[in-house]
Amino acid sequence: MPGIPGFVVLSPAQPAQGAPLWSSSFLPAAYQGTLVADLKNPIADLSNPTLSHRQQRGQLDVLKQLNQIHEEAREEDTRLSARIASFELAFRMQAEAPEAFDLAGESPATLKLYGVGDTTTDIFARQCLLARRLVERGVRMVQVYHTQTSHRASCQLWDQHGNLHIELPNNCAATDQPIAALLKDLKGRGLLDDTLVIWGGEFGRTPTAENGDGREHHPFGFTMWLAGGGIKGGLVHGATDEYGWYAVQDKVHVHDLHATILHLMGMNHEKLTYRYSGRDYRLTDVSGRIVHEILA
Repeated sequence: MPGIPGFVVLSPAQPAQGAPLWSSSFLPAAYQGTLVADLKNPIADLSNPTLSHRQQRGQLDVLKQLNQIHEEAREEDTRLSARIASFELAFRMQAEAPEAFDLAGESPATLKLYGVGDTTTDIFARQCLLARRLVERGVRMVQVYHTQTSHRASCQLWDQHGNLHIELPNNCAATDQPIAALLKDLKGRGLLDDTLVIWGGEFGRTPTAENGDGREHHPFGFTMWLAGGGIKGGLVHGATDEYGWYAVQDKVHVHDLHATILHLMGMNHEKLTYRYSGRDYRLTDVSGRIVHEILA
């Protein structure tokens, strides 16, 4: 069994929305993400100073028996099942996680490629490099959040409603080099062919200024990019009107995007369902088409 969670979230400062952004939604709780917020000490309490490995194993076996007795006396609760499984995962992580999150073994050339150590790029560079290391070790899903110190004086997602002239160039400078390095590194290691990289956000921003130095939420026409994992390189699909306000050509709905992502992961979005609250749910609801035009 793997010694690292299958869904890892790298976010040095939690966005305002927090855990709902990587929750399991209507799926069982075991599918929620595992947050790593401290890049220097990513997983707390990985060593047990009082018990040996063998003693911990015995302790976990007894705990598992007690938890199963507790579980059998109650209706199925995925949160309880996930919590029980998390103890076993934490035990396995003692052996594998320290090495996976340790950048000391990376070459000076790789650290420089990502921008580790540069005050402008260091935080996001470490996130991107950790993402590559996790993918390399079999983690199925890595979510990387870029955060910023916004005009609201708190750490947010890249959500700029003001101070755009200063914050936008700063954010571009902080993310440009690390994300380019991640793509180059994945390709150089032969990982890009089966690793899908998705860059985007909750929606777009208005093409016009808000109060002269900001932009508002805008869901009618915005851009996301995908790379690797079966995506055709060097292609621009779709277009907005001349003002950048509405998508007018080769429109892609969010359900279409999800259908395409699932297809690239080898799953049929029309058949992938999960029964919840008396009905069969699927990620694309009752619509969604695969955007074959962007597939390699």
